[in-house]
Amino acid sequence: MSETLLRGRVLSFNDAPNARDDSDSYTYIEDGALYLKDGKIMLRGEYADVVKAAPDGAKIIDHRPHILMAGFIDTHIHFPQMQVLASYAGSLLEWLNTYTFVEEQRFADIDHARMIGGHFYDELIRNGTTTAAAYCSVHPQSADAYFEEAQKRNMLMIGGKVMMDREAPDALTDTPQSSYDDSKALIEKWHGNGRSHYAITPRFAITSTPEQMEMAQALASEFPDLHIQTHLSENKAEIEFANSLYPDAGDYFGIYQQYGLAGEKSLFGHCIHLEDREVDAMVETGSVAIFCPTSNLFIGSGLFDWARVARDDGKGRIGLATDVGGGTSYSMLRTLDEGYKILNLQGQRMTPLTSFYQVTLGNARAVSLDDRIGTLDEGTDADVVVLNANAVPAMQVRMQTVTTLEEELFLLQTVGDDRAIVETYVAGEPLKSKLP
Repeated sequence: MSETLLRGRVLSFNDAPNARDDSDSYTYIEDGALYLKDGKIMLRGEYADVVKAAPDGAKIIDHRPHILMAGFIDTHIHFPQMQVLASYAGSLLEWLNTYTFVEEQRFADIDHARMIGGHFYDELIRNGTTTAAAYCSVHPQSADAYFEEAQKRNMLMIGGKVMMDREAPDALTDTPQSSYDDSKALIEKWHGNGRSHYAITPRFAITSTPEQMEMAQALASEFPDLHIQTHLSENKAEIEFANSLYPDAGDYFGIYQQYGLAGEKSLFGHCIHLEDREVDAMVETGSVAIFCPTSNLFIGSGLFDWARVARDDGKGRIGLATDVGGGTSYSMLRTLDEGYKILNLQGQRMTPLTSFYQVTLGNARAVSLDDRIGTLDEGTDADVVVLNANAVPAMQVRMQTVTTLEEELFLLQTVGDDRAIVETYVAGEPLKSKLP
């Protein structure tokens, strides 16, 4: 591994900001530096101090006047849906049946899965995303392709093959036993292999029989340190259908509770139309609600109520995600922009500091990996994004009147996209500049 010293304006979060002027929630160094070695951040501080402390021979890369920040984290995305992006449909279930299930059948072909894998990871890197939690297709080879590509780039990625034994085309269904066997084999092959983390992935209650949910429960009991990911309360018709399939559960979240799938490493996509009991139960179990703004707007699912899910005591855990291909952009900046609008419509505002906390340390906490990623703390993984608020002419004109860090961050999240990402470092290695 190379030894590198990055110079720039260093911004790293220590905790969730309590207010717009909560300077204790972050560390900001105007002329800062990071010394990276063996995929880790070894030193962080003022440039003059770091350059003195770093060994001779470290390569110095001067990114001034740009901001150095922890790499972005996407907590919910669909690996097989690159070619579903921008598909016209009127509702969630129509969209799934008309486009998504058709496309996912192609992932039975490992060559197709590997081809998409290359493009998928290129887009993450292009947009400054260094970690994502992804759904693969029902085919084990799709998960193989997903993790193979992650290893090529040394990326910390979460993922798993979906378990799905009903309410889908025959070519996209497994069985309770095969879903258990395939998932277990993939866990043994990939979890902890390099930087890979496996997630037990029943797609959602509609597409899993009680027998398959029992198999997911068995996996969760056998591998309690694994993530679990699924969908919850995205669409009212979906909720009604799920509850009709599990009439004894009481409510949609109760289905997952019934099978032991709720917990601190359980990621529930969407969570728009929750009952009061479900909100309380998610807090009690430590489960994570994943806000997917561009997807929720595109499919017309509804408006995520951040304040209600977080609760007045702040104990509700929330992640932010693109949800491509229901989502319309791989960019966490574009995701923040749409998320701000959704919350503003409800009289809630996500401050610029909170926004960038969320896509870094906040999302790292959501996926229970904040000891490794999400900050620029010494000893953490050297996943770093370099941000340029002068990336395009419109931003350059606006920057002439920007006088504070908060204003600059808000400009980045409101107007920025992949062009605002100067470089993406993964485990200390620059990857964006190497893209085709």
